[in-house]
Amino acid sequence: MEALFIYIAKSAGLITLFYCAYYFLLRKETFFNNNRWFLLTGLITSAILPFVVYTKVIWVDPAPLSSVNYAELYSARIEKDIFEMDWNLVLIAIYSIGFLALLIKFAFDFYSLNSILKGKQIKQQADFKFVDINENIAPFSYFEYIVYNSSMYTASELESIIEHEKVHSDQNHTIDVLISRTFCILFWFNPFIWLYKKAITQNLEFIADAAAAQKIADKKAYQYTLLKITTHESCLSITNHFYQSLIKKRIVMLNKNQSKKRNSWKLYVMIPALAAFAILFQVEVIAKEKRQIAKEVKNENGSVDVYKISKNTTDQQLKEMAEKMKLNHNVDAKISDIERNSDNELIAIRFDLKRGSEQSQSYRVKGSKAIKDCKIVIETDSDGSKKIGLKTDNQIDEVKIIDKEHKVEVKKVTNSKTNCDVKTTNNTHTSINTNSSANTNVVVSTNVNENTNSNIAISSSSQPNVKIGFNKLIIVDGVVVSPAVTAVDLESLHIKTMNVWTGANAITKYGEEGKNGVIVIKTK
Repeated sequence: MEALFIYIAKSAGLITLFYCAYYFLLRKETFFNNNRWFLLTGLITSAILPFVVYTKVIWVDPAPLSSVNYAELYSARIEKDIFEMDWNLVLIAIYSIGFLALLIKFAFDFYSLNSILKGKQIKQQADFKFVDINENIAPFSYFEYIVYNSSMYTASELESIIEHEKVHSDQNHTIDVLISRTFCILFWFNPFIWLYKKAITQNLEFIADAAAAQKIADKKAYQYTLLKITTHESCLSITNHFYQSLIKKRIVMLNKNQSKKRNSWKLYVMIPALAAFAILFQVEVIAKEKRQIAKEVKNENGSVDVYKISKNTTDQQLKEMAEKMKLNHNVDAKISDIERNSDNELIAIRFDLKRGSEQSQSYRVKGSKAIKDCKIVIETDSDGSKKIGLKTDNQIDEVKIIDKEHKVEVKKVTNSKTNCDVKTTNNTHTSINTNSSANTNVVVSTNVNENTNSNIAISSSSQPNVKIGFNKLIIVDGVVVSPAVTAVDLESLHIKTMNVWTGANAITKYGEEGKNGVIVIKTK
């Protein structure tokens, strides 16, 4: 929507720029044919130039790894229904009403033209089709058709009229009229487009008057004919009609001396103006981080690979990340549930990371706004073990996969003031105790065999123990977090209330995603 408004604004601005150049520099010059092409070029340029964008890339150093609140990644919440006026829709509605009204008027003019020509006798002469009518309508031309009422004029007057209309027909001035009319429909809200259309039709009359006057012996008689035709005010706006308002200007231009050739520089005044427009408005600067897809840091104990995901990360970049993780670390990265907003920014994405036969780790981000920058971090220790986790600006969660013993260790690194003790037993049982205003004990029991269910037991001073399977759908503050979050994730949320849905009730309320059960959590 925003891109449409920007295009319309740029086009309207270019039209205004060309009209001002014509009005102040070229309007009084006798370069009629050159002025014709100048005005047409202005319309075509205003339609095409806004699409021509030069992209300039500036490479910047990537942001250093730092720690932030992990919960921010899942901070998108369901907002309350509040009525707000969508001004974009209001503007579109107003524009559409004006557009449709003028489009209907345009169609009606074509219908009126067809009614005039229908059933009339057409007299073919060379490339022209002459139509003699009985209606009191000003003479006009429409492509090869020249329409007039011969009973209203003398032979000399009719000769002047026909010579004038032949110029219109021969030089295809009808195309200019239709183009300008089309732009009036598209940019009806811009007052300069109506002045622009008037300038085009008036300049076409200057062209036809100058050419016809050269073929007519009595130039003064031609001018009297112009005055006589002004009494016939009925005409069609999609045709080149002999009668035009501002007859005085036409007569003045007929008697004006030819402009000096040195004044032709005015025709090229728009070239530097267009160059300035392109530099100011058509250059898009994009900042990219060096080695945006992956960054490797070597240290004494091993190495760290960082794969950055931002709201502007493309599908191709995500594919390249998955390929690099597979090639460098034998990590199968499945990226799914991708959603984007109207600005093509990521608002939802899911990562399923798995190495060999190890347990799959899932991260899911979903909301109504663009996601915050995050990173998939893979750390390789000196003994070959891997730590895989998702990192935002303030905090990192890691899952350490120990190849030799096939155990899973869940580890939390945080800068918050909450104390967090992590203990790992030989049975891959991890317990976390936290010190907070409401004591909550979280126990994670995991097993590397895929067919074995894993459970979370959560207890507090105000609620009984509840066992939660890792395969359950987990919703935090109205946002789907992941069907495979860790106990540390849940502990960090400062749970206020928690509801468990199972069986048919879960499927009825949440669909197929809730077939294994649903945990609905509200935080403090």
